[in-house]
Amino acid sequence: MEEKKFRGKSIGDLSNMQKDELLKVVNSDLRRRLKRNFTDQEKKLIDKIERSKKTNKPVRTHLREMFILPSFVGLTINVHNGKEFVPVEIKPNMVFHRLGEFAITVKQVKHGTPGLSATRSSSFVPIK
Repeated sequence: MEEKKFRGKSIGDLSNMQKDELLKVVNSDLRRRLKRNFTDQEKKLIDKIERSKKTNKPVRTHLREMFILPSFVGLTINVHNGKEFVPVEIKPNMVFHRLGEFAITVKQVKHGTPGLSATRSSSFVPIK
């Protein structure tokens, strides 16, 4: 199987890179975030994830705006979608995307059949 690459670099190379080398590879949004450093909450999440690698327990988080780093590949992170925690298994092609992109917040609407208390135009239901 072919190894996933991001702009010519493998995931292993990306996880071993220093911060200044990584800044040359990533897009502008993540570059600005890395230059400003992570927030305290994001640093705590990264520490939790590093600790959970040893125990293989999924980590729960509300930080939907956190970028997926190369060191997260292969882990399961439970991301809150506003109602519940959705398990997200991190794969190589998810690197440098946000966690919230993979935990959908809106359910697809499925309408029922017309019947009692339906609108006037749809109140007729043919007998089968």
